[in-house]
Amino acid sequence: MRRPRTPAVLALLAAALLASAVAGLALGPVRIAPGRVLDIVLGGPEQRSGAFASIVWDVRMPRVLLGAVVGAGLAVAGTVLQALVRNQLADPFLLGASSGASLGAVLVIVFGAGAAGVAGAAGTTGALGGIGALGVPAAAFAGSMGALVAVYAMARRGGTMTTGRLILAGVAVQYILSALTSLVLVLAAHPDQIRSVLFWTLGGLGGARWDELALPAAALLVGTALLTALARPLDLLLAGEEGARTLGLDTGRFRAAVFVLTSLVIGVLVAYSGAIGFVGLMVPHAARMVVGAGHRALLPVAALGGAVFLTLADLIARTAAAPEEIPVGVVTALVGGPFFLWMLRRSTRVEGVAG
Repeated sequence: MRRPRTPAVLALLAAALLASAVAGLALGPVRIAPGRVLDIVLGGPEQRSGAFASIVWDVRMPRVLLGAVVGAGLAVAGTVLQALVRNQLADPFLLGASSGASLGAVLVIVFGAGAAGVAGAAGTTGALGGIGALGVPAAAFAGSMGALVAVYAMARRGGTMTTGRLILAGVAVQYILSALTSLVLVLAAHPDQIRSVLFWTLGGLGGARWDELALPAAALLVGTALLTALARPLDLLLAGEEGARTLGLDTGRFRAAVFVLTSLVIGVLVAYSGAIGFVGLMVPHAARMVVGAGHRALLPVAALGGAVFLTLADLIARTAAAPEEIPVGVVTALVGGPFFLWMLRRSTRVEGVAG
């Protein structure tokens, strides 16, 4: 079957992202007509006054933008990790990033000065303030990077890093950190802390603010630009270890450098969004089905697809059970789980035919 041209796919995804963003700005406890939303966003200063304008600009716009940034970043990271380890099950959280970030944030929530502020980061209370506003993202980033460094150190032996060791080390670290997070949760003294912890570990965009968007956006733009520039060596990895070396790629050094870069992007994003699963696993597969495995086309398509997916997932999370809010990680799992099972069934059939 002939694949659609990449520019056409990118144009469709850009239109879908625009539509999902407008829906995210329009829908909620207070519904605003899409035309009114466009007037507020595109109009002059006179259109940006009043209650509706405050809802759009101060409450919903940062959340929609953070969702698009995190979705795009997780999809790009998942695409690259799947190429690095040559395993289609790889995603940003297979290597312990999610569990490490969760443990760091939970420690601050339960034992640190950020206990009051984290509820806001999880979307359960108002804005963050003081130490909590900085403590939780900083602790989550430190935890994520600590986990990724530990996985990398355990997987790299004798100057080389094999795919099998990397995956096994990631799974082991993930289980250990998840157990520690559960232990801290058991020791939490107050019910509101437990609620905040559970919400944060399942992902949430409710605490998004304008002054917190710069770092995730910068991580996405710089990371995606650098990884797209490395599209050719990423393609070489698809030929296998020996094939890539034959074609002149130093696979050990290249994997180490790209792993560090991807880890930095993941750490920044997870620090502001919490643990949102299945985006980095599902979106790269869907993008690969549409435009093929070449990373020069695959990475931008995955980025836009991830942005659309997480923007819509967050819209469902905050409207499906209104006025209560569902953690966005629950929505991505409910959508991504059946998709992954379908994909597994499809690949099994293809292997059966090929055999």
